[in-house]
Amino acid sequence: MLAQAIDFECLLITAIRLTYNSDYLIQNSSLKIQHYHLSAFLGILNYTIVATVESIIGIDKPNQDIFSETVQALAASDRNIIVVTSDSRGSGKLVPFGQKFPNQIVEVGIAEQNLVGVAAGLASAGKKTFAVSPACFLTARSFEQIKNDVAYSDNPVILVGISAGVSYGALGSTHHSLHDFAVLRAVNNLIVMAPADNYETAEAVKQAVVLGVPVYMRFGKKVMPSLSPDKEVSFEIGKGRVVREGQDIILIGTGETSYPALQAAEQLQASGVEATVINMHTIKPLDYELLAKVAATGKPIITLEEHSIYGGLGEACASFLLQNGFTNKFKIMGIPDEYTVTGSQNEIFAHYGLSKEGIVKEVLSLLK
Repeated sequence: MLAQAIDFECLLITAIRLTYNSDYLIQNSSLKIQHYHLSAFLGILNYTIVATVESIIGIDKPNQDIFSETVQALAASDRNIIVVTSDSRGSGKLVPFGQKFPNQIVEVGIAEQNLVGVAAGLASAGKKTFAVSPACFLTARSFEQIKNDVAYSDNPVILVGISAGVSYGALGSTHHSLHDFAVLRAVNNLIVMAPADNYETAEAVKQAVVLGVPVYMRFGKKVMPSLSPDKEVSFEIGKGRVVREGQDIILIGTGETSYPALQAAEQLQASGVEATVINMHTIKPLDYELLAKVAATGKPIITLEEHSIYGGLGEACASFLLQNGFTNKFKIMGIPDEYTVTGSQNEIFAHYGLSKEGIVKEVLSLLK
């Protein structure tokens, strides 16, 4: 049994950290176990090793899982793929990566500024570097390093914010990343992304490596169903994705708000309301061409984001529309200027109207 291999002090520390649903690291002279969750105590060690990128998409998974599997697939054929983590191997689903590619992962500990600095240095030497850390810490503690070492120095680091938005749930506002779009949109030479489903996640990772420019992308922890399970779709960084077409109202989501937007559109159809649903997976550069096209219909527009209502997707869209003469009815749905209520991600979404039911209510109100 695992518990028998760990001394009392280590077991106590582990129990405390598990209480907070966090990662942990145990190193014992007779047993080395890295970043397993509570399932490890139950003897459930289930990791997926993939052979190719194409084999990844199948059963719906959290986007963080798809990120990890995609990076593993890329690293298998490219030794220049390097992952840098800040005590985030477990939460970033990167334990299998470390086991399979021990010479292609760097652990800096709880030191996010060092994380970005090291990643930038590796990128400057020609490595294809991913800097992986909880979004709340990555984009706050190491903002100066992102601005100067990555963007200003034009080092092609792929910054990966995991457990983004309100994914940490009951851990509260200290662990929520509701500022990242706003602060990073203001940094020159940095792409800002929030893929919505597993397909977009895999494509975003692959395309970011090929682009070879500074990129920030964020992922959450919950299972994300496909936005277009029965359709052939394409993905391009900087180009929004029309998921559904309708003639009454336009819903523009990003990241994990796009699926409830699609659910709301399907429920609205029963009431005779047809909604266009767009996933704007790239916040910067924004797809102005698509935005202008749908705004030209004159129909109301609602934006949805797992982010503060200030500085994110909604204000980016509003700025473009107003400065280009569009006068559509417009509503930004997100997290208001307050510390969030305590609860799970789903409960927080419901409280702030970002659930299917909340979106339906807002649509019907705007159409009155």
